[in-house]
Amino acid sequence: MKSGKSLVELAQAIEQQRAGKRDFIADTRAIRMQPTDRGPALIVEERGYPLTPIAHQQLGERVGIPAKYYERMRADAPELLARNVNHWFAEVPERRMVRTLAGDARAFLSDRYQRIDNAHVAEVTLPVLADTPGIEIVSTEVTEKRMYIKAITPRIAGEVRVGDPVQAGVMITNSEVGLGAITVAPLLYRLVCLNGMVVEDNRFRKHHVGTKAGDDGAIYELLSDETRRADDNVILMKVRDVVRAALDETVFRRTIQRLQDAASDRIEGNPATAVEVLGDKLNLTEAEEGSVLRYLIEGGDLSRYGMIQAVTRLAQDPDDYDRATELERAGGRILSLDRSQWHEIKRAA
Repeated sequence: MKSGKSLVELAQAIEQQRAGKRDFIADTRAIRMQPTDRGPALIVEERGYPLTPIAHQQLGERVGIPAKYYERMRADAPELLARNVNHWFAEVPERRMVRTLAGDARAFLSDRYQRIDNAHVAEVTLPVLADTPGIEIVSTEVTEKRMYIKAITPRIAGEVRVGDPVQAGVMITNSEVGLGAITVAPLLYRLVCLNGMVVEDNRFRKHHVGTKAGDDGAIYELLSDETRRADDNVILMKVRDVVRAALDETVFRRTIQRLQDAASDRIEGNPATAVEVLGDKLNLTEAEEGSVLRYLIEGGDLSRYGMIQAVTRLAQDPDDYDRATELERAGGRILSLDRSQWHEIKRAA
């Protein structure tokens, strides 16, 4: 599992985000795209906000420009891109939320997007974790896409095999840019190799969808205290309760039993072909498939459990924290495959 930030560094990153945010509700007829020295920017209230890659993707999808053509114009013909975007802003007007950070437009979202920010999620969940006996926060991070908090507790532990101990944990994630719901999911931490596996079963998800913003004015700025509405607090209290439930020993014991069953579920076909079939299901790159096969062979465990460990071992390799966590989730997905999907993998010739 990648170490990420310390708690102090996480708090500093969240506070830096809080200080640099500005959010607007805007009629697209009142904003425009304009090329700048830093690339295409959205002009909101006569100030330019260069777009991040995430915002470019969201804007392109919204106005209906195919991704490859959008990126070609962005790189080679920014004036043409701006004309295209501005045409559709005027011809098909709508109200959108423009989220900015440190002078950049970081998201182009629905005006119904419910802002539940990283600071609010951390304020609710960290005290719950702090009150949990023996809890250890092992990894946190704030990327352009998401905030992550991963914690484990040695008080809830077991063995998949003799000498192969795992501990219970929880992962909390949130996205401020529309790339996912608030998620709380059980996390298993394998002590032998420090791999982490996110268990997709029993998770809590809450999408950022709220009531439609008011229609007063073509553009107006959303203030930070508007995020603390009563319905936001209800969601966050639910998150608090689910964090506690994710560390429930009964849920952990059920998962340990499933892993023990997986350890006796042998790969019957060609391991290399099995990894290729698995890679298609998990959207692994060719290079990632090669690494999974290597870790599978090195681990000497040609079982469903061994395949899980090969994928979660791969999660330690990427520099990108988002991708590393996706691979930890992928390990959990292997455990959740239905019988027919797993048989397709284990019997691949």
